[in-house]
Amino acid sequence: MKVAIGCDHGGINLKDALLAHLKEKGVEYEDFGTYTKDSVDYNDYAEAACKAVVNGECDLGILVCGTGIGMSIVANKIKGIRCGHCHDVFSAKMTRLHNDANVLSFGERVIGAGLMTEIVDAFLFTDFSGGERHIRRVDKIKALEERNFK
Repeated sequence: MKVAIGCDHGGINLKDALLAHLKEKGVEYEDFGTYTKDSVDYNDYAEAACKAVVNGECDLGILVCGTGIGMSIVANKIKGIRCGHCHDVFSAKMTRLHNDANVLSFGERVIGAGLMTEIVDAFLFTDFSGGERHIRRVDKIKALEERNFK
C-alpha cells in the first residue's frame, strides 16, 4: 500500500505525526507537501495528492488542513476521488466499508495525534465491504461523475 499525503500550513504538525505513524506501521507514502508553516493555498496540495490516487501512483490519500473541510471540498471536485471528511474512528471505517472512499481528510485544529492514528488505521486497514447495495451506490457516484465531470 502506498498513500498520498497532502497538507497546508494549518495541518503541518499533524502531518508530521501522521508520517511518523505511517513509518512505524510500515506504510509507504509520498508526501506532496507543504513542508513549512508558511501560508499556502490548500487547493494545490489536495489536488497533487488526489491526482496521484487517480493516476494509480498511490492507492489511497490522506489530506490535512486546519479543519479538513477545504481539503475535502477540493478532493471531491476531482473525478475519481471519494473523500471522507472524518474526525472519528467509526466514520473513517464506514467511509471505507460502505462508500469505498479513497481519500481521507481531517483537521489539525479539530483532533490530536492520538485520535488521528486511530482514524488513519481504521481508514487504511478497512476494505470496501462490497455487497450489492454498496456497489450499486458507488456505481451511481461514478455515473454522476461521468455526467458532470467532463
